Amino acid sequence: MPVPDGSGKPERSRRSFLALLGAGGAAGLGAGWWYHGPHEGGLTAEVFIGRAERYDSPLGDLLMRALRELGWGPEGIRGRRVLLKPNLVEPNRAHSHINTHPLLIRAAAETFLRLGAASVTVAEGAGHVRDSLLVLEESGLAEVLVEDRIPFVDLNTDSFFRVPNRGRFTRLDSLLLPATLRQADLVVSMPKLKTHHWTGVTLSLKNLFGLMPGSVYGWPKNVFHQEGIHQSIVDIAASVPVHLAIVDGIVGMEGDGPILGAPRPAGVLVVGRNLAAVDATCARLMGIDPRKIAYLAWASGRLGPIREAHIAQRGEDWRSLRQPFALIDDIPAQRGIRLAAVDPWAHAARGNGGQYTQSPFSRGGQLAGDIL
Repeated sequence: MPVPDGSGKPERSRRSFLALLGAGGAAGLGAGWWYHGPHEGGLTAEVFIGRAERYDSPLGDLLMRALRELGWGPEGIRGRRVLLKPNLVEPNRAHSHINTHPLLIRAAAETFLRLGAASVTVAEGAGHVRDSLLVLEESGLAEVLVEDRIPFVDLNTDSFFRVPNRGRFTRLDSLLLPATLRQADLVVSMPKLKTHHWTGVTLSLKNLFGLMPGSVYGWPKNVFHQEGIHQSIVDIAASVPVHLAIVDGIVGMEGDGPILGAPRPAGVLVVGRNLAAVDATCARLMGIDPRKIAYLAWASGRLGPIREAHIAQRGEDWRSLRQPFALIDDIPAQRGIRLAAVDPWAHAARGNGGQYTQSPFSRGGQLAGDIL
């Protein structure tokens, strides 16, 4: 069935889009991409962990503290257009551990507006259900958006533009991104703290799958499954500027995630400006070794640091809040990923004087590319 390109040009078939993207089976590693060693190219980052036991607690105050400790004040947010990208993988109001909680999304929106943001928009391209209204209603988010007058964009049906694939872990030469991203100055990934039956964990980097339009990549983003999920995560993260992660770990999910797992109250919010560092910290909180998660191992020294020694902890110490999430040995992606009692790399040399160094694959500002 022809897919409208959203730009007033003649419709193109889905087959032609896949040919344009060079879609195919699982791809190998791109040339020149290899392990960067324990120094991780000198990259360091800061990650904040805050205690939060309930969704009706003052989450806005905790987020304000997190941003302050990460060096983000009104001067970095005032007048900026903020896009919040939650995880709405499956509409199910009865199981709040599946999706990013609406009250955390509300708290984030209120926090950015208090700091002077020009606007806040919530956007998602759900991977399983094509009816975005159903997703919003059943997740409980619709009520919050209506009450707070927060606009929502269905990224699955948005018009799109092309950018080069800067990761090159897959065979895709370019990626098609929703035009809404070009109207945002700050993009915030807001995932749930969950295990995953294909990637071991699903956190702020995996959450970026929901940025990719389903009208191009299918449901549940089949092109990326064919190219390799871990490889695709790195490619998307290397190509799309995302400025902050806020991970909902108040109630997470363990076992057969990202949908069928059991709720796991973890009582944490994890916030940081480098998504690789945030996800590595979250993995440790879950009792999982980030070096044993393929996309995090590949991100090491490229998208950011994952070594504990290269991540400056703000707020709570992760060790005091560590709760080993249940894993299922029959799921290959969850086999053998448990974090050892002692991390042999915990005291590796920082190599950069402990100063935060931005990954060469991270960049702010507006996305370049041609509207198709």
